[in-house]
Amino acid sequence: MEKKLGIIQTQSIVFNEPVKLECGKSLPGVTVAYEAYGALDKERGNAILVAHAFSGDAHAAGFHQGEDKPGWWDDLIGPGKALDTDKYFVICSNVIGGCKGSTGPSSINPVTGKPYGLDFPSVTIGDMVNVQKKLIDRLGIKKLLAVIGGSMGGMQVLQWAVDHPQMLKSAIPIATALKHSPQQIAFDEVGRQAVMADPDWRGGNYYDSGQPAKGLSVARMLGHITYMSDKSMEEKFSRKLKDDKYAFNFTAPDFEVEGYLRYRGDSFVKRFDANSYLYITKAMDYFELLPQDFLREDIKIDTRFLVIAFKSDWLYPAYQSQEIAKLLKIKGADATYCEINSTYGHDAFLLEVEEETRLIKHFLEKTYKTV
Repeated sequence: MEKKLGIIQTQSIVFNEPVKLECGKSLPGVTVAYEAYGALDKERGNAILVAHAFSGDAHAAGFHQGEDKPGWWDDLIGPGKALDTDKYFVICSNVIGGCKGSTGPSSINPVTGKPYGLDFPSVTIGDMVNVQKKLIDRLGIKKLLAVIGGSMGGMQVLQWAVDHPQMLKSAIPIATALKHSPQQIAFDEVGRQAVMADPDWRGGNYYDSGQPAKGLSVARMLGHITYMSDKSMEEKFSRKLKDDKYAFNFTAPDFEVEGYLRYRGDSFVKRFDANSYLYITKAMDYFELLPQDFLREDIKIDTRFLVIAFKSDWLYPAYQSQEIAKLLKIKGADATYCEINSTYGHDAFLLEVEEETRLIKHFLEKTYKTV
């Protein structure tokens, strides 16, 4: 019988000291929401940090009380899985700027007693990693066996490797990039403009009146198109009709793919904050690691790397992961590049469970033996 994690509770830690941000401003303190699975070994050498993607959160695995949907990476985290909780202590925290328990624009500004809204300062991937390090330090972990994440999570992995190489035994960036291309920035900007064009956005001050649902829904619909591939959309939807005939109006969806996108957009509005959408997408656009960030003479990379990409991913094309691997090789790092032949597009990092499990499990076992 398959062992499962069961019921998991999200925890939180409050840091009362000011947190200086890269934009030059500071937060008077931050709350970090996180979940942990498994147990630390006596040497505290089996800890793995999972960094979530743009719309993810701390709930990576197991079930919350009363819910029937598991965490977003439950297929990879748990007893006997890629991140084997019988062996490893796995941590996942919600990024600052988010809306799932960590401090973000929907949090209460202690100065005004109201939600920050656009008074919340801009955050970067570096700021997110800085706060994650505070969490890891508070948990008493001196060195991480691995940091792993896909998409924006992969950016955090790379930022960890640059900012805190001495704290990493290994790093697994998946379907990510050293920096956003103009096309990636363009998709984010269209999403932001959709949110801000909604009259209900009210300049970010909508917390008393309700979300800018239409704008946020459209932004999410656009995002979902980029997450899939042409082939996966053809296989999933083709030109299937919702009701076996055309509606001949613009209100009801004619095609299955239209209904799917509307459903995804409506679902997203119920669980995500519009201002967090703006702040986090902008943080991804700001992200840029240059060769000199890795190639500085004062940094010796002892971290082992497993870089994973997917052939059909056109949002974060494989060439961007190849650039990461090439840069690491130039530095002399122990880096392995794997490209999975998947048709799922960018969503493959959530769906190619069997192949990712095989790669990650073997990589971690080898890394753990050398601790």
